[in-house]
Amino acid sequence: MSTIKVAINGFGRIGRLTFRAAMKRSDIEVVAVNDLTNSATLAHLLKYDSVHGKFPGQVSYDGDYLVIDGKRIRVYAEKDPANLPWKDLGIQVVVESTGVFRNREKITKHLQAGAQKVVLTVPSDKPDDVDATIVLGVNEQDIKPEHKIYSNASCTTNCL
Repeated sequence: MSTIKVAINGFGRIGRLTFRAAMKRSDIEVVAVNDLTNSATLAHLLKYDSVHGKFPGQVSYDGDYLVIDGKRIRVYAEKDPANLPWKDLGIQVVVESTGVFRNREKITKHLQAGAQKVVLTVPSDKPDDVDATIVLGVNEQDIKPEHKIYSNASCTTNCL
């Protein structure tokens, strides 16, 4: 099975939970994280979660890298997604979890940077801003290869 190379833009609550879920899967490789907070703080927030408890692996940082169980994950602090090296890193999917980039013009910056697809963790500003809004267990059959931008609706929708 091949792995999907993922970058997470925004390492707040949703970004870190996405990271935790991805680390449990052998078919997903988190290659990079982009957040305006430094890697030392991101490592601490990942390691100690007030709701989900301590991260089950070894978490540290080394300069601009998170080090998770010995694996180095590059940390960027770039405000403009168009300037991120998604193409050079071979990023297939960006998980957009900042809550800031919710319209097509802003979301497309990840594609311009070289990502193949973007998944919003929030609803888009308008229905036309995404190719599809997908809720697993409801309409995942609507996923199409030609789609580039998805929303997974809202965290409230997904918890139901």
